Amino acid sequence: MNKISSLLFFVGLLVFTACSKNESNETTVIADSYPNVTATFPGKIDLNNLSNYANQIIPSYITKDNTAGNPVTDKGATLGRVLFYDKNLSSNNTISCSSCHIQANAFGDVAIASDGINGKTTRHSMRLVNSRFSRENKFFWDERATTLELQTTQPIQNHIEMGFSGTLGDANLIVLISKLQNIGYYKELFKYTYGSEIITESKIQLALAQFIRSIQSFDSKYDAGRVLVANDGQPFTNFTTQENQGKNLFLAPPVFDATGNRTSGGVGCAVCHAAPEFDIDPNTKNNGIIGVLNAPGIDITNTRAPSLRDLVKPNGSSNGLFMHTGNLTTLQNVIGHYGSINLAPGNTNLDPRLAPNGFGQKLNLTAPEVNALVAFIQTLSGTNVYVDTKWSTPFNKKSPK
Repeated sequence: MNKISSLLFFVGLLVFTACSKNESNETTVIADSYPNVTATFPGKIDLNNLSNYANQIIPSYITKDNTAGNPVTDKGATLGRVLFYDKNLSSNNTISCSSCHIQANAFGDVAIASDGINGKTTRHSMRLVNSRFSRENKFFWDERATTLELQTTQPIQNHIEMGFSGTLGDANLIVLISKLQNIGYYKELFKYTYGSEIITESKIQLALAQFIRSIQSFDSKYDAGRVLVANDGQPFTNFTTQENQGKNLFLAPPVFDATGNRTSGGVGCAVCHAAPEFDIDPNTKNNGIIGVLNAPGIDITNTRAPSLRDLVKPNGSSNGLFMHTGNLTTLQNVIGHYGSINLAPGNTNLDPRLAPNGFGQKLNLTAPEVNALVAFIQTLSGTNVYVDTKWSTPFNKKSPK
């Protein structure tokens, strides 16, 4: 090796050593700066190597996105994940968002009514999968929250659910914020995410909404087939004959006679649950389910629904009961409900698409048609959403959290 080569080698070695030392120092600085995060979430959260929330693959045929002014970031969604799973967000430290929205159930609940700190919820918990890609920007069954951000703190401020309502003897959200402000890992995570330890309701909402919007499911049999065709109307080459029949029934509108009886065509599910997002149409009104969960009377204000994606697990088993009252137990029950709509007295908010020519629709489905619809809906379920650790609890099992 000549002198010039030796010199270049020596300079390169110095640069490599300096860079390695700087990278090592940066890692140490982050670890030293956030010791409570490191101690509380070992093996679950690595601030030097955050999970990918911001740059997940979204199929090109997905066009809806309600992110608006709160884009998903790795830092924000990481904080949101902690908040989502932390029972400290309830007044007696027993309930978290994840208590009612369980990953194993596509972030829904198999119980008819979920447990809150002061009793049972008044509506069945809605699944959260693909909330980012909803056509409807409003949230809750009755759409009372105009954005996902506003939705995230309403359960926290509900007397029954998480208990910081400021009514009925409850503390208010200011008390919760003070409580979180005294927890070491929140001081660090809010500083890491926002550059300041100061916690506000707005910051909580932004982080929770980012985490929820990051929960996506696009690895279903439907997606594997959709990417191979120009539009949903074409046969999917990876589908069975039955699944393609179900898809056609789902997409095609029905033809009714003068008294609301289907005489030909499909069943028109896509009118309210359009592909490829399969979310609810924002203009949808009540779907004919007007009961009140565990109480007498009627409720005609329920006009929203979650995406039909991951309505069931990949094996066809349920992710929970159906409708806001949880009164339907199987997909066959759901299809049966829409197959024969009852014009119930008092339901002045029934969606007119369910009452052709002023009569409750009668789809007159055959058993093969019902089976085909069920087979198609099962193709909308992925697998990753149930097992991906970035959406799982960051708390260790031994933790009281």
